[in-house]
Amino acid sequence: MTSSDHSTGNENQVADVYLQGIHKSFGDGKYPVLRGIDLRFPAGKLTYILGPSGAGKSVILKHILGLLQPDEGEVWVAGTALSSLRGGELASHRKIFGMLFQNSALFDDMTIFENIAFPLREHTDFSEAEIERRVTQTLAILGMTTGFDKFPNELSGGMKKRVGLARAIIREPRILLYDEPTTGLDPVTRTTVDELIETLKRELNLTSIVISHDIPSALLLADQIAFLHGGKIVFWGVPEEFKKSDHPAIRAFLEAEERGVRAFEAVKNSKS
Repeated sequence: MTSSDHSTGNENQVADVYLQGIHKSFGDGKYPVLRGIDLRFPAGKLTYILGPSGAGKSVILKHILGLLQPDEGEVWVAGTALSSLRGGELASHRKIFGMLFQNSALFDDMTIFENIAFPLREHTDFSEAEIERRVTQTLAILGMTTGFDKFPNELSGGMKKRVGLARAIIREPRILLYDEPTTGLDPVTRTTVDELIETLKRELNLTSIVISHDIPSALLLADQIAFLHGGKIVFWGVPEEFKKSDHPAIRAFLEAEERGVRAFEAVKNSKS
């Protein structure tokens, strides 16, 4: 399946995010990264963008946020072309997003409560009572009911992700972005993060976009998967179709994952 197979007509009218014919190069055109990306993210669905390191996944994310402008093409978010927005308009439009950063990006000198309350204090005029209600309610969705006075350096990796997600959804965004949410995590913590993503998918019905190279998580959670290779989307479909794809880059990706699982099992068995 090629990029032209999954976007036709006026899909920007039915998708929360729609990338149309996106080209992007760096170094005065010497280093092309995106070579005609047509990609849509339907409302309320969870989409994983997979691909090898350096393929351009983060470049796509930056275009969606309006942090990069395409050399060619257009990015539509909630029916608005980002090229039509300037300065404060673009900044205001970005409030539609919630973002979980790779390292959670918590403020070290703020407690859990203060980290999550920060966006409300910066961008709303809510009373302290309303802020407390919203923070408590949001943490409860993610399974936290105590320990709000702890600082980030007192938290495990999984707990930091939990707090980062709470901060990402505290303003009730329409679109939630995840930047490599499980990279560098141990298997137990990765499972915890997967469960959190599943919880938000079920409870909030957000349009969710995950940038990742984590195949097991994508196969478990995604409504659809996009695979980026050579600057193009070479696959778009559901996880079951992805597993059956005969594209050489996808087969190499899947087989490398299988070899890693077998090696892990062999080491585990040798110690038992």
